[in-house]
Amino acid sequence: MSPAPDERDRIRAAMDRILGGTPQRSNGALTIVALATEADVPRNALTQRHLDLKNEFYEKVRARGEMPDSEKRLRRQLVKAKELRAQALKEIGQLKADNEALVGALHQVVMENRQLRLQLAERPSNVHVLPTQPRPFVR
Repeated sequence: MSPAPDERDRIRAAMDRILGGTPQRSNGALTIVALATEADVPRNALTQRHLDLKNEFYEKVRARGEMPDSEKRLRRQLVKAKELRAQALKEIGQLKADNEALVGALHQVVMENRQLRLQLAERPSNVHVLPTQPRPFVR
């Protein structure tokens, strides 16, 4: 599909309307999607055929001291990702500490078991270990 002859003019006019705060067809967001909607052109017209106009739009947005909406969204996502990473690192630290405590407890139980087995092996033959639970009385 070939571009319409007035496509570049429509994109520039849409750029002026969006930056002027008077959009007619779009929501006025500082995005390429809104610019394409405002200019009544497909989005790929800006991402493939008229990259210079896309870059010009973003340059004008930044020159006004603003940030494109896509960049704002990415910055919010970055902040969220950093928060999630910090939370994950904290959780990993806690899990490592818990693991160390469990390994220590397991080691202690193994050592106590070994000691009890040694005591059991060293007892005199005339000593019998009583069961810990009473046996049911049978008549």
